[in-house]
Amino acid sequence: MGSTVAAQPLWVPGADRIERANITAFVAEVNARHDLALSGYDELHAWSVAEPAAFWSALWDFCGIKAKARGEAVLVDADRMPGARFFPDARLNYAENLLVRRDDGEALVFWGEDQVRRRMSWRALYDLTSQLRQALVAAGVGLGDRVAAFVPNAPETVAAMLATASLGAVWSSCSPDFGVEGVLDRFGQIEPKVLISADGYFYNGRVVDSIERLSALLPRLPSVRQAIVFAYARPDAAVDSVPGAVRLDDALAGFSAQDIPFDPVSFNHPLFIMYSSGTTGKPKCIVHGVGGTLLQLRKEHVLHCDIKPGDRVFYFTTCGWMMWNWLTAALASQATLLLYDGSPFHPSRSVLFDLAQAECTTLFGTAAKFIDSCGKAGLEPRRSHDLSSLRLITSTGSPLCPDSFDYVYDKIKPDVQLASISGGTDIISCFVLGNPIGPVWRGEIQARGLGMAVDVFDDAGRPLRGGKGELVCTRPFPSMPIGFWNDPDGARYRAAYFERFPGVWCHGDYVEMTEHGGLLIHGRSDAVLNPGGVRIGTAEIYRQVERLPEVEESIVVGQDWGADERVVLFVRLRAGLVLDEALVEHIRRHIRAECSPRHVPAKVLQVTDIPRTRSGKIVELAVRATVHGEAVKNRDALANPHALDQYRDRPELSKD
Repeated sequence: MGSTVAAQPLWVPGADRIERANITAFVAEVNARHDLALSGYDELHAWSVAEPAAFWSALWDFCGIKAKARGEAVLVDADRMPGARFFPDARLNYAENLLVRRDDGEALVFWGEDQVRRRMSWRALYDLTSQLRQALVAAGVGLGDRVAAFVPNAPETVAAMLATASLGAVWSSCSPDFGVEGVLDRFGQIEPKVLISADGYFYNGRVVDSIERLSALLPRLPSVRQAIVFAYARPDAAVDSVPGAVRLDDALAGFSAQDIPFDPVSFNHPLFIMYSSGTTGKPKCIVHGVGGTLLQLRKEHVLHCDIKPGDRVFYFTTCGWMMWNWLTAALASQATLLLYDGSPFHPSRSVLFDLAQAECTTLFGTAAKFIDSCGKAGLEPRRSHDLSSLRLITSTGSPLCPDSFDYVYDKIKPDVQLASISGGTDIISCFVLGNPIGPVWRGEIQARGLGMAVDVFDDAGRPLRGGKGELVCTRPFPSMPIGFWNDPDGARYRAAYFERFPGVWCHGDYVEMTEHGGLLIHGRSDAVLNPGGVRIGTAEIYRQVERLPEVEESIVVGQDWGADERVVLFVRLRAGLVLDEALVEHIRRHIRAECSPRHVPAKVLQVTDIPRTRSGKIVELAVRATVHGEAVKNRDALANPHALDQYRDRPELSKD
């Protein structure tokens, strides 16, 4: 198999950068507190896993978590997974830890494609949160009630989330491109009291209406007492005809900004309800707690991303992806959030780099597919944009291929930390991510997360020190879900993560450790190919196929064939190209040379679209089901469900 490991790292932090890093100060504090001599990331990680109570306690203090009470106990029942409890006596409020300023500095900067530019100060954000909190109380929202939102990534959305959290209520959001059934599949399970929407949104230069879907939703969400609509893309749109809906301005009328009485709640009080992709049925409603979410995201921002007060943090995300929740938590670091809503390629392919330059971005976060598409399009931001403020690029959503590492350092910025990160909605955070004081190696995720006992198991549940296996976490961590909604005995929760290896979190990623202590992700375990009994991660094939200039994107699945399985590769080609036998053979030869004969697809077929979730992840299981003539249970979970039609009843798949 072709090697992805370079002889030298692509980036090494300078001595000054290491000295100034938050993690360096944290190590010094830990050493002083515990009379230790920890040096470097690996030693810190080993200690954080071996002494979890000491680590999370030190992190709480270092990050200055605001709480009415912390309590003496840090970790109870540490040998139970699930069942361990962190800070069982703590009382705190999530919103209080994010609204740390109330001055005229910039809290939010918003770009709505090329249509809207807005700035919101910390004072304005605090005041709007205060008014929204009062409006929610007037609508009957209290402790534990749900507030749901299908909304663009706008300032009002951030304020509404903070207002909800300030009350000890539960926030749940999805992006405004969801259809009616997709919204109902999610919000219908959690029975919200208030539904928040915009009047519409912009995408690729078009105005898309949200009022019509709101009208269809409300009769089927009988728990909703009031719908609040904020002005964005269609400010003149009437909401009078929608029963129970009011304009935001009307909902806030009569409420002046006041000091917010942040209601303290327990560490495991529900904060967010997130959703699985829902491509195999109704999505699971994953409930995350206040303290675990706050502590974990503070750790990732402060120690792994080195975010400091005054930094300007951007992540390209919708409100239906956990990266939105991740992004908004950076307020707790006194960072300015840079919000973007719309197509990442409108009005031009460089619009996100335009934002990075104009707004002096320090952290630029995006999906691996975006980086790959920029490379395919020949963009060279290094030449076209001033990115001197940029310190960190983060990538997630799918494995970042080695060629994309090369592209970042050759064409975007040579002196930048590139952190491929991976975790998920399930833990509202990451298992593996960046290390600001360590080198970046081509194709590798830098490090296992602090406090995360990440390991790789073989099929028998034994640790692997070489080779590919299951990503697991062998000890509890604070941001484990507090449960699934409507799962009173926890049976579905345990089955989802702990059935494969009892007492160990099995995440469902097919991975391997590297010699540098980093990680390679080879795809999802449930999509692993198995031709001739040899397990192949789908990402191994994507890394090679998508290096070819003719191929824009691909998706690979296993097709049952006799008593075996054969590999079927679908490719979306560059505009104007047609897949002929010569190109098929070129693709096969390349895969054989760079991978192995086992990786070579039995069939290579052309498509014009690849189905994906609304957060941009390709859906191999849905394609596999379609290839086998099986129904895809929840097409509404897909951003482009009609793309599946190209995979059904392909005559090429019924013959050798």
